[in-house]
Amino acid sequence: MKVLRGLHDLHLAPKSSVVTIGVFDGVHVGHAKVIRKTVRRGSALGLKSVVITFEPHPAKVLRRSSDVPSLISLDHRMRLIEMIAPDYLVVLNFTRSLAELSPEAFAKDILVSHAGAKEVYVGDNFYFGRGAGAGAAVLKRLGGTLGFKVTVVRAIKIGGKRISSSIIRKLITSGRLREAKKFLARPVSVLGTVVSGANLARELGYPTANLNPHHEVIPPSGVYAVLVRHEKRFFKGVLNIGVRPTFYAPRDREPAIEVHIFGFRERIYGHDLEVFFLKKLRRERKFRTREGLIRQIGQDEKAAFAVARRADKPITGI
Repeated sequence: MKVLRGLHDLHLAPKSSVVTIGVFDGVHVGHAKVIRKTVRRGSALGLKSVVITFEPHPAKVLRRSSDVPSLISLDHRMRLIEMIAPDYLVVLNFTRSLAELSPEAFAKDILVSHAGAKEVYVGDNFYFGRGAGAGAAVLKRLGGTLGFKVTVVRAIKIGGKRISSSIIRKLITSGRLREAKKFLARPVSVLGTVVSGANLARELGYPTANLNPHHEVIPPSGVYAVLVRHEKRFFKGVLNIGVRPTFYAPRDREPAIEVHIFGFRERIYGHDLEVFFLKKLRRERKFRTREGLIRQIGQDEKAAFAVARRADKPITGI
């Protein structure tokens, strides 16, 4: 997959292509369906497949608020899209000027002139153009004028619920990871960069990697059995999210994410890890003694290993 960034790179896109466009936050089952159809159609026609996405999330620009959380980071989104194997991924900087483009200008200048669209695939809740006021019907009309075909992919429902990033976000933050897994077709995961920490776990005999999740949505505090992907390898592990109340008063600390990877001894500061949440083992709690905490960590390790041993490696490209 070749990555193009910004309008200035769009001249490198193919002259004839099958395109899909959207934020694709979380790359859930519905997103994967649209992207997969785009890739397959491109292959069938002998054309390149192009995925166009946006950063930052359009809601942050349109609502002029930094409080709109993305489900996953751009890097995580790119990794997941790459697993579905489109030929090109175009990341457009979503700005006020882009948001103010008329539907006609957007279709002509971006989809046709830059991306070379011969066919376009979108979800049935796709909106574009000034004020996000135009939907798939307008895009079809413009396609008839500008020479591209539009296919609208119907949303997927699970248990009567339409799959959406906002629903998945609520499921994760409320700890309903099993339900979120159904909507994602993979375990809930967080992509984070390993950063330096206080080394408290190392002093207890269980060295951990401290993760910066780059504003991804994370599950509630607690101890979890996890699988950890470092580059192309998977490892079993146990992870804690919380404020480490045995050592700190909650008001004194920001929540931290620490993962102990079984049998792992490499130095990976600055590396990215993807952590897949398999099962919550217990809530975080304060221990009266250091020895009591160490005993509990040993029990958590055994429980996490048993869970992870039964787990299959996650398939992150649907």
